[in-house]
Amino acid sequence: MSAQAVTGAVSGVPAGELAIEQRVQQLQALIESARQVAAGGQLPTSASGAGLSASTGLGTSTGLGTSTGLDTGVAGQGANTDFASALQAASTADAYSADGVAPSTELAGAGGGSGDYEALIEQAAARNGVDPAVLHGLIEQESGFDPSATSSAGAAGLTQLMPGTASSLGVANPLNPAESIEGGARYLRELMSEFGGNTQNALAAYNAGPGAVEQYGGVPPYAETESYVTKVLGNAETYRQSHPSTALAGSVA
Repeated sequence: MSAQAVTGAVSGVPAGELAIEQRVQQLQALIESARQVAAGGQLPTSASGAGLSASTGLGTSTGLGTSTGLDTGVAGQGANTDFASALQAASTADAYSADGVAPSTELAGAGGGSGDYEALIEQAAARNGVDPAVLHGLIEQESGFDPSATSSAGAAGLTQLMPGTASSLGVANPLNPAESIEGGARYLRELMSEFGGNTQNALAAYNAGPGAVEQYGGVPPYAETESYVTKVLGNAETYRQSHPSTALAGSVA
């Protein structure tokens, strides 16, 4: 029996009222415990199934004391709000890794899908005056949208730039998606300009080198290069159909 119960019995408080007061104390103890758990604390050692000590400031059976800021009508809501806030905070914390990077960003860095880079592709294409659908198709063929992709020849990143080419384009880190996309768009623009806006020749030059295209006066008769050009243009057309607003009139010659 709690101290309050003993005191009530001695002072002649009716048993019914005493039981109600004890129940209020028990509810207050549970609410206080819930608050402390939600705040990341531990259960108070003074809390027990019988209730809190007299210093808790409990009022009569009609409600809780003013120190709690709650009455019996909203006590449950207050506890639920505390827990909801704690869960929201935990969810937000869990949504980021230890280095503060959102999972979607880490996924993109580890080999995300094409959707992770659509904005970067469209922006780079617009800056460099190339068809975003072709740039998208090129990246799909070059790396499958894996920014960490590397080749045995030394090409790296989403647009598979060779070290020398990357350096000449001002790309310091080819494995950085934004840099790689910008560099690839810039290189595609240069090749488009070099070959009079002919997309097929520009793509062939991207794959086999400008010298091969110049030597043969167009797409060189290399099975790999011919397949490359066909696949990139196919990828571009598929993308264009699902993103009609990205198409540039007359971009494919």
